[in-house]
Amino acid sequence: MAAVNGVNGVISENGVTNEIKASALDLIGETPIVALDRLYPGPGRILAKCEFMNPGASIKCRSSLYMIRKALESGELKPGGPVLEVTSGNQGCGLAVVCAVLGHPLTLTMSKGNSAQRAIHMEALGAKCVRVPQVEGTYGNVTLADVKEAEAEGMRLVDELGAYYINQFNNEANAEAHYKTTGPEIWRQTGHHVDVFVATVGTAGTFTGTSKYLKEKNPNLLSFVVEPAGSEPIKGKEITKPLHLLQGSGYGCVPNLFKFDYMDGTVSVTDEEVIKYKNLIGEKEGLFVGYTSGANVAAAVHLLQSGKVPKDAWVVTTLNDTGLKYTPVPNECV
Repeated sequence: MAAVNGVNGVISENGVTNEIKASALDLIGETPIVALDRLYPGPGRILAKCEFMNPGASIKCRSSLYMIRKALESGELKPGGPVLEVTSGNQGCGLAVVCAVLGHPLTLTMSKGNSAQRAIHMEALGAKCVRVPQVEGTYGNVTLADVKEAEAEGMRLVDELGAYYINQFNNEANAEAHYKTTGPEIWRQTGHHVDVFVATVGTAGTFTGTSKYLKEKNPNLLSFVVEPAGSEPIKGKEITKPLHLLQGSGYGCVPNLFKFDYMDGTVSVTDEEVIKYKNLIGEKEGLFVGYTSGANVAAAVHLLQSGKVPKDAWVVTTLNDTGLKYTPVPNECV
């Protein structure tokens, strides 16, 4: 039986298969992997999954869709019910995509230290973004204390609005989204050839879910966490530099979703290295990405040059979001 309008790549009335997607939700995931051979010609290879190509322009679209669907399945979230989340921006943008399509009113709290472009993006999709003043950091540099302030405002609004709270930092569906999608996609797309996986850690959903899946497929796989220099709690070091460029990552604590069983080591990167490789990804590969993407690639290069991994290893990482979320804004927007 032919589907109405022949959506989702099914056979239409004229017998021709089309590739029309039913909604933006069908654009989430199945992002391509690109070889960064111009930036790093070898030995070894850096393969980057282009997560900025999700409809919300970041990897967080995956967990946004998965967490909402799980909440609907469990009955914790009712159809059309209000949703609230505390975000550094990317989770909020992903949730805004999902809630727009599914018809859920969405409220987000975010530190004013996170880039204004993220708030603009979320509100363009119909969400309400409450920007919370910083208590410690500066614009572009958000600390754990700033996040806690945004969280406190979010908790106040949950009660006021009677909204379902996503709670990404403690929601197991966050990591499960990457175990079910990101990991399997990487394994398939590389032809089952993954020697090393590298990722920054914010909520730890991406790292935990992806690393768990890949290690099940390849027990010899090495997984490394990327941390900003001076804010390396997973490595077990004292926090000496809470301010850094990695928005949504490196908050100075070990996230509840993080599992040490899936980690083989850590790599620290400086702000200077992050900027260098963020720029090189653009100049050499033609991809305008954000700071955590620069951190991931900087760490991959470091590993291949350090002798910590085989010199001919295929190192897979993620390009987490678009650089358009970080460009400077006029003072009046801050």
